[in-house]
Amino acid sequence: MNRAHTTYINLDQVGHSFAVNNEKIYLFKDLNLSISQGQSHAIIGPSGAGKSSLLMLMSGLEPPKDGQVQIYVHGIDHEISQFRESIGFIFQQFHLLPELTALSNVALPLKLRGIKNAEDQAEYWLKKVGLSHRLTHKPNQLSGGEQQRVAIARALVFKPKFIFADEPTGNLDGKSASDVADLLFACCHENGAGLVVVTHSEELAQRAQHVFALRNGECHVC
Repeated sequence: MNRAHTTYINLDQVGHSFAVNNEKIYLFKDLNLSISQGQSHAIIGPSGAGKSSLLMLMSGLEPPKDGQVQIYVHGIDHEISQFRESIGFIFQQFHLLPELTALSNVALPLKLRGIKNAEDQAEYWLKKVGLSHRLTHKPNQLSGGEQQRVAIARALVFKPKFIFADEPTGNLDGKSASDVADLLFACCHENGAGLVVVTHSEELAQRAQHVFALRNGECHVC
């Protein structure tokens, strides 16, 4: 792969820690890894290993305690915080606004950016995720699988370069989990987005092109 023509996120000697009784406890340290746009990646490991924290650092939602997280575009490096508009995030708990309809939840990120045809684009993506019949429904009127579909549409509506998903199927039954996984991988592939999924599901992880195992403060390629 010619990295000069590839957009990718690079973690260089990244560490994350917290303090307990004035003692620094590391979740992980000195991590070096890269994730590329247009490819799928899974992060696996036991509970408490720091998978969700690593996802937050990769996506620029939190700064690392140590090291650097940078995004390279056409061979030029930038701070990941400068590219927040190129990154979408999908949470396990959906994080939909309960007072808004599915259409309004998906349109909101576009409206916040001043895009005039926000609702038209939101409707297009809701149709793509199979929810054309649920446009006016609020989250409490939707199943868990439907809410996660809305969350996927919301993350993809502005065509980000990367999608980060934290246990996207963790709260779903087997059939809904499989359907949501199919949808997530298909939409990211179609959109040319890089996908990074934190998951306890071995089945979901095996669908990714690259798998990283985070254990005992170290991250290994599987």
